[in-house]
Amino acid sequence: MDLGRVLTAMITPMYENGDVNFNEAQKIAEYLLQNGSDGLVVSGTTGEGATMNHAEKLKLFSAIIEVARPRKAPVIAGTSNNDTADTIELSKKAEALGVDGILAVTPYYNKPPQDSMYAHFAALDQALDVPVMLYNVPGRTNNNLAPETLARLAKLPHIAAIKEASGDMDQMSLYRALTPPDFLIYSGEDSVLLPMYCLGACGVVSVAAHLIGREIQEMLQAYDQRQIERAQELHYRYFDVCKKLFITTNPMPVKYAMGRLGFAVGPCRLPMTGVNAAQAAVIDAAMADIGLI
Repeated sequence: MDLGRVLTAMITPMYENGDVNFNEAQKIAEYLLQNGSDGLVVSGTTGEGATMNHAEKLKLFSAIIEVARPRKAPVIAGTSNNDTADTIELSKKAEALGVDGILAVTPYYNKPPQDSMYAHFAALDQALDVPVMLYNVPGRTNNNLAPETLARLAKLPHIAAIKEASGDMDQMSLYRALTPPDFLIYSGEDSVLLPMYCLGACGVVSVAAHLIGREIQEMLQAYDQRQIERAQELHYRYFDVCKKLFITTNPMPVKYAMGRLGFAVGPCRLPMTGVNAAQAAVIDAAMADIGLI
């Protein structure tokens, strides 16, 4: 299975009243696919999926599929929450629309132990025919998917990938050592993509690719061609903007940055607001440093 190596976790543009701007979402999807993204993750954390209802998500999946399908670019649908039955229900509806995969986060707040997390994802695996990308982001969920649990899950037929956003290189090493070579491990953090790629990750589910998708591709290509110093140069060149996109809670910084590029991104939905003046100035400086504004 090939989902591509630079998958952008898309923002979801909104009108000023908070409604989803589906037309602008299609424009952003087209822009991303023309500028380094191999595929798109829709309605994830960056897409404010936590504040969208099922009907909005399904309409958004359809809108992005319409743009991505002619380019044969995969669309991964963020359908999960901390309710297994609800996750299965939405995932099956997304599958019927034609998405290429499902992004499924470790259940948050409930804080299930490892065997319970296995049961949650196994139920999702059994219900679907499309690939499932697990999402481990303990900084948001307060729950970490242990390497031994991932090894068990990787044996299931539809558990095909993981977005690993713990930032723990020891865990990354164990993830790679305990899973089959064809199991896809994606970095969930742009700033550690290169070290994770060195350890066997296949690519990234990226926020920064909204701004530097082509440059991320160039860095990975340089590493593939054993131009290690060039890959390191690109890593350090764009490291600052990757970090500044997390100067406050994602997706507020990247939504602001895309607005600076001229997209009608609109506001974030509460409980997210937006960056303050000081944060905006820092993001502006990082964008100016790499010639974006």
